[in-house]
Amino acid sequence: MNTESLAASLFQQLQQGQGLQQVAQQLGIDQNQASSAIGAALPLLMGAMGRNAQQPQGAEALLGALQRDHAGSAGGGGFDLGGLLGSVLGGGGNATNGAGILGHVFGGNSDRAAQGLSQATGLDSGKTGQLLAILAPIVMSYLAQRFANGGNPAQLSQALGQEAQAAQGQNGSLLASVLDQDGDGQLGIGDLLKLGGGLFGGKR
Repeated sequence: MNTESLAASLFQQLQQGQGLQQVAQQLGIDQNQASSAIGAALPLLMGAMGRNAQQPQGAEALLGALQRDHAGSAGGGGFDLGGLLGSVLGGGGNATNGAGILGHVFGGNSDRAAQGLSQATGLDSGKTGQLLAILAPIVMSYLAQRFANGGNPAQLSQALGQEAQAAQGQNGSLLASVLDQDGDGQLGIGDLLKLGGGLFGGKR
């Protein structure tokens, strides 16, 4: 059984080839800064998705979005990171609409996510916001490749739930502050309901 987290596996793929260099160039930072920032951003994104997917309707909505919008971008034969990254950086297509995806994932807290990541990485929030928008469609395509064909909401919920636990273990205060929708300093059921209500529901 593969015990490596989804975030760690995707991070490894981004470290190989030209992916890391392309992201660093897009953000105007060096590769070490980009690597550190991606290493913090991926668990944050997947952890937020994991919190959303803990509700049955959240997992169903996410799986539906993966199948509808992102299975094609994952490529018929697997996960084409190079092609997808080129499309994302080139600003093409609905499936690569990072800002739109972030709006669903963070339920209107995209700015708070960028600020929290900025504090964790030392990059300015403009760059971290841009990084999250670059990574969001890549994460969705990666999840589509893993779950869109033959996966079910329960499997997706379980896998992303583990990502959320791992993200809390790695930097729980960052994840909690971003997902604390009502600003009371605690992550309660009200926050989860607000997040789930915005997750991939309705028309984009």
